[in-house]
Amino acid sequence: MNQISSQSESELERLLALSNLGIDYYEPKQGLNFLTELAAKICGTEISLVNLIDSFTQWSVSSYGIEISQMPREESVCQFTILNDPNEGLEVEDLSADERFKNKFYVKDAPNLRYYMGVPLTSPEGYNLGALCVMDSQMMHLSEDVKEILRLIARQVVDRLRVNNLVASLKNKLKESELNQKKLAHDIRGPIGGVIGLADLILDEEVTADPEEIMEYAEMIKFSSLSLLDLSKDILTKDFDGNSQRSRELKEGETNLVKLKDTILHLLTPQVTVKKIDFNIFLDQENQFESFSKLYILQILGNLLSNSIKFTHEGGEINVHMKLNRKELDLTLELIVEDNGKGMTRDKIQEILEDGTSTDHGTKGEIGFGLGLNLVRQLVNQQNGTIEIDSKLGEGTKFTIHLKVN
Repeated sequence: MNQISSQSESELERLLALSNLGIDYYEPKQGLNFLTELAAKICGTEISLVNLIDSFTQWSVSSYGIEISQMPREESVCQFTILNDPNEGLEVEDLSADERFKNKFYVKDAPNLRYYMGVPLTSPEGYNLGALCVMDSQMMHLSEDVKEILRLIARQVVDRLRVNNLVASLKNKLKESELNQKKLAHDIRGPIGGVIGLADLILDEEVTADPEEIMEYAEMIKFSSLSLLDLSKDILTKDFDGNSQRSRELKEGETNLVKLKDTILHLLTPQVTVKKIDFNIFLDQENQFESFSKLYILQILGNLLSNSIKFTHEGGEINVHMKLNRKELDLTLELIVEDNGKGMTRDKIQEILEDGTSTDHGTKGEIGFGLGLNLVRQLVNQQNGTIEIDSKLGEGTKFTIHLKVN
């Protein structure tokens, strides 16, 4: 039992390390395609992939020789690679002769893969986040020298992912600084307005003592105050229009409700199509074009939806409601995910909310890794958000999440 608990804790830490990279699996990854092609050329293989593995899915964030974006984690070869030592990796000279893979679709059907060599993508903290792999339709064997070069390329892939994340983080900090500047300008508008009001009172009063001097001072106060007020207005409106229906062009690290909907549909349509699930995303039109930080949003929503897909019967229904609420300069994202799947008991809900972990099988026997919802809870808490779960066994589940997304 302790060993299982230790393995679950280690896997959760791995998933958190992956989430902390803040990767949007839909967006192009700067600098990765060259490294992916280089791996295939050096190894002399037809195919090369950079795969990142979360709780449910293997995401191919860069590919050479094949067009693929995702597959269920339990169908992949790389799920075994990340269990290995980074200095070794996993080599399978004939996938069709290996009991684990001989019946997989990519072995029995096109591209009829036979050879596989994968090395873990290991973070500086020692977590295997995914794998760099090369594959071919012919049986092969790579020399140790070539394998060592593949490991070096894998390190470059990890470095590139970290650099991309650092750049996105710096851009977010810059945006935060700009927001603080706007808040500061917003805060000084009140006192300045008071000074103007006082100046108006002085100007309106019939003063007998040194009226010319008082009038002169009053005019100076009003002139200075109006100048400051105009300045603060310029700061508040610079590249920012809170009343505009369409926001400015989205920067890296940002999204809006319309863009988020398109991204989720692109990422998850293959999964819902396989199970013939009626999948709908509804947007609240107010603020739908307002930009906000997408940090952890895809990880949270992706894990929630993957969980719903897993536990919703074939032909079932999943609905997503997204709303962005603005209160002055604060933005709060409301996410609601509803399904008519298997549902959960009160004990199961309590287990999720109290840091418990267990593994269940999906409606089509999908293997669960028991950590998707645990990861969601941790990420929501990390963002000082809230999560509510309403579920009835045999009827379905509703998740409601609120996140500050300034």
